[in-house]
Amino acid sequence: MSFLPSLIAGAAPEASAPQLIDLDGTIFVQLGLFLLLMLVLKRLLWTPYIRVRGERVSRIEGYRDEATRLEADAAARLARIQAELGEARRVGSGLRTVARAEAQAREQTLLAEAQAAAQKMLAEARARLDVVLATERAKLAPRAAEMGREAASKILRREVSL
Repeated sequence: MSFLPSLIAGAAPEASAPQLIDLDGTIFVQLGLFLLLMLVLKRLLWTPYIRVRGERVSRIEGYRDEATRLEADAAARLARIQAELGEARRVGSGLRTVARAEAQAREQTLLAEAQAAAQKMLAEARARLDVVLATERAKLAPRAAEMGREAASKILRREVSL
């Protein structure tokens, strides 16, 4: 309890070891030098560093924005080209189908014309053949009767008359 009266009396207790920090008038000089150094360093180092860093960040963000815009533009161009390619394929497929149908129709027409021409030539050839056959039969009819009589005479060994 002897500690309590000394606190009330206002006397500070003294330590037996020496103190590490001695608070005297030099603290104000050190504080002033610190503030002066802080002001000089802020003006010469910190402000330019912050400005350069801000410019760098804004440049990087600008490049990112531009890259995003370019990617969107490239995606839009790619989509447009793919749509045009799909349309071209569709049109080409339609044209190919139409050309194929026209070629098949032309083929059928040519085949029909060729068959008609062949039938006509065949009919003409048959008609000529019939004429030639009739002519030859007409020529051979009298000779055939005579040849038949001669053959019968030789086989029968006598004269045959018809």
